[in-house]
Amino acid sequence: MGITIKNSSDIAKLREGGKVLKEALLKAMEMAKRKDRKVSTLDLSLEAEKVILSYGAEPAFKNYSPDGENFFPETACVSLNDEIVHGIPLEDRIIKKGDLVKIDVGVKYKNLITDSARTVLVGEKGYIAQEILEVTKKSLDVGIKKIKAGAFLGDYGEAVEKFVLKNGFQVVRDLVGHGVGYEVHEPPQIYNFGKVGTGIQWQEGMVIALEPMVNQFKSGIKVGQDQTTFLTKDGGLSAHFEDTLVVTKNGTENLTR
Repeated sequence: MGITIKNSSDIAKLREGGKVLKEALLKAMEMAKRKDRKVSTLDLSLEAEKVILSYGAEPAFKNYSPDGENFFPETACVSLNDEIVHGIPLEDRIIKKGDLVKIDVGVKYKNLITDSARTVLVGEKGYIAQEILEVTKKSLDVGIKKIKAGAFLGDYGEAVEKFVLKNGFQVVRDLVGHGVGYEVHEPPQIYNFGKVGTGIQWQEGMVIALEPMVNQFKSGIKVGQDQTTFLTKDGGLSAHFEDTLVVTKNGTENLTR
């Protein structure tokens, strides 16, 4: 599949799906911060799934297999601390005070897919954890401002990395954002680094999942023992924010915020 352009009917459905996804993520984030009982990473996934199913939608990640072999087993990717993305939720993995929790969820609604992720800090605020969370969140907004029909992919990537570096962190260079809508992952690959005026030009009607992933120390990554989770190579913290947007003539429309 090459780059796809979504029509007005597609975008209307994606707006609806984006609202479902926003609610599912909010409920999972609230669950992560509950103080009245122990909460597992699987609890977050089940909470998101409950919301998704209540709207007649489907979890886009559950049983998803990009390679046709390794199937992701749950609704949400839940990654803690030095885990960057694609953490498998587990019943016996209890979230603790001070954990930096990344929750990534996809929704399939009326056969169209939206994708979004948030990072939350549980309990007492550690300075570095809070700082990397805020920088990652802001880097996404900085990058979004560089996108409109006719602008270049590299404009986005350079803006994101420049902001992250200025604040003392590193973007993950080996993992990317992507097109989305008809499939979970569509072209183009969207790097969180680049050079102004390079790469593809955005077209009106493109639907994209932008997702800066930011590491505390170096940008290097490794694959965990489960062969699914990506972690920082040096054990430093990592944060992740993601939204699905449609490119417009003068900017973007955020479908998941």
